Amino acid sequence: MSLAERVLRGDPRAAARLISMAEDGDPAARGEMETLYPHTGRAYIVGVTGPPGSGKSTLVDQLTERWRQEGKKIGIVAVDPSSPFTGGAILADRIRMQRHGTDEGVFIRSMASRGQMGGLARASYDAVQVLDAFGCEMILLETVGVGQDEVDIVRTADTVLVLAVPGLGDSVQVLKAGIMEIADIFVVGKADLEGADQVGRDLAALQEIEGGGRQGWMPPVIKVEGLSGSGVPELLRVIGEHREYMARSVEGEVRKRRRLETHLEQLLAGELMEQALESLRRSGKWEEALARLGRRDCDPYRLAQELAEQILVSPPSP
Repeated sequence: MSLAERVLRGDPRAAARLISMAEDGDPAARGEMETLYPHTGRAYIVGVTGPPGSGKSTLVDQLTERWRQEGKKIGIVAVDPSSPFTGGAILADRIRMQRHGTDEGVFIRSMASRGQMGGLARASYDAVQVLDAFGCEMILLETVGVGQDEVDIVRTADTVLVLAVPGLGDSVQVLKAGIMEIADIFVVGKADLEGADQVGRDLAALQEIEGGGRQGWMPPVIKVEGLSGSGVPELLRVIGEHREYMARSVEGEVRKRRRLETHLEQLLAGELMEQALESLRRSGKWEEALARLGRRDCDPYRLAQELAEQILVSPPSP
């Protein structure tokens, strides 16, 4: 029985193995993913992002607990910073979510960012597809937490939660730097701390300034205390409202198309790059180009343009 067939039968070991293969770039993963693809598109994906220390993992833990009480099967993909020495992930998220570790209805996967900008690991999309086919009804996608580079999540998630907390300096200014516009819901975490009310007011004011003429969904601001769970029921209600809005709005259709388009572009770019490099190396033009760079006969920008033009004139043979 293939890995894909085992995933469709609900085998967690098969799901873990296939995600690892995709993460490692194993060519054998492609055929398995092709088998799974017709069985995807049913899970609802909630992205969780925000500055480091904002309590993303704690919020994910609370959402998981509430959805499990409703009997939902949950998948969690937590992207952690990479070790500068091994390239592996610092698996802090699994430590924080240990109480779900023995729950057969929860699948937790930590992934190393491996230097990937945008807050997500390169294989995050594939991991989401595997968990979708595995039968997860809700998938929580937690970013690495690098602040303004978290924009990739909006191309993957159906609903994006952006966290802000008191005590991190001017947290609203940090958010404004790059990820304000991707939020579907703003969450003020650690709402029991001094300054939480002010963060909420700042976010609401910023919404009025930047979204004055905005049509459609206006991201609400929800205050949550992660450890006690205060505010989580209201957050779940608002996530449900956003899900309904996305199901019936033009914006929802646009986001679905954007997600498909982005993934296809990434796959196409990778495929073209792989074929182009193989052709250049096979013809000897790659070594010749490196030699020219070493002699300073040509700058890398012009040389890259020349190589691209040569590939377009004489595409690599399949």
